[in-house]
Amino acid sequence: MTSPPILRGYLSLSTDGTILEIGKLEEEVESTEFYNGILCPGFVNSHCHLELSHLKGSFEQETGMAGFIRQINQMRNNSDQVERQAVMEREMQQMYESGVSAMADISNGDESLGIKSLSKIYTRTFLEVFGTDSNDASAIMKRVRDLASRAHEYEINASPNPHACYSMSPELLRESIADALKEGFLSIHSQESMEEEEFIMNGTGPLADEYRSRGLSALPARGISPLHYFLQVLKSVEGVDQSKIKEQILLVHNTFASAESIDDAIESIENLYWAICPLSNLFIHSALPDLNLLRKKGANITIGTDSLSSNTVLSIVEEIKIIQKYFPDIPLEEILRWSSLNGAKFLKLDDKLGSLEVGKMPGIVLVENIDWQNMKLTERSRSSRLI
Repeated sequence: MTSPPILRGYLSLSTDGTILEIGKLEEEVESTEFYNGILCPGFVNSHCHLELSHLKGSFEQETGMAGFIRQINQMRNNSDQVERQAVMEREMQQMYESGVSAMADISNGDESLGIKSLSKIYTRTFLEVFGTDSNDASAIMKRVRDLASRAHEYEINASPNPHACYSMSPELLRESIADALKEGFLSIHSQESMEEEEFIMNGTGPLADEYRSRGLSALPARGISPLHYFLQVLKSVEGVDQSKIKEQILLVHNTFASAESIDDAIESIENLYWAICPLSNLFIHSALPDLNLLRKKGANITIGTDSLSSNTVLSIVEEIKIIQKYFPDIPLEEILRWSSLNGAKFLKLDDKLGSLEVGKMPGIVLVENIDWQNMKLTERSRSSRLI
């Protein structure tokens, strides 16, 4: 991920998985194991909702954000805790076996904490909060801070975190941003739908109607894009560096991010990353982010799977396939960097993970069934963990 691919490349590893040597194989030795495919570092799933795994196959597709939220509210607790735990354990193990070495996971409760603490996948947990009534902000923050304390008992890195601009009162958005920045990491759903744009810009549209139908307080129209509104609130937090915000910030989805909002975000935030979840975006909106625009702007792109409420599989390779299908000119080498090194950099784990370099322990993943002539994955491509 830090240099061009090596044809007939080899890795020499210690028994604990540390990379000792990298080179081009000229002469085989007795201990050499051969694989036909791509050897790459363990993946980083930069956006997942593990605790929604029990909702696989339950949701209607292409409903837009308002329809998706309506389904979440109706079906979130449609199975008992024992079943939810079993499904989470299975999906976590599947992700590990398919090559995920680290994950940025969203949690609204404590059900996934024990599972994540026992997994070989490193997880940073973003404890998501939402609530549109300003009077509830203090009580909501107390609950999520208590949840952070429980996560720390499991030795999980976790902190309060905002859900999205449209789902929070200004007070709750500011308080949750402040808590996230104290921890040094913030992840927020951003410009995922046109409904979100209309809600924040004008106070109208299907998402605004959905909130009002449930008797929830609706935000007043801001007259600016959700990302500009987020930047506005972010800069109002006490102690924030106004010249260039230094904390690790991940904008998730970016399906409808504009050139202007991308420019302003990059100008304002030093360590900024842009998570894409293509299969989820197609599932809910039948739309994809403008990856060529993000690339043109020099955005640090990462890959996530989102949840099984809006996806059919938690697989980085399947996300890569869909990127290749709709953006065939993006080199596989670049997409693989999004899947590993960029995510590791967001989590500040790139000293250990994200690339094949001497001294690192990233995990070794084999991706098979490659179209070598065009250097692309095929429908038959699969990933599996070797180390």
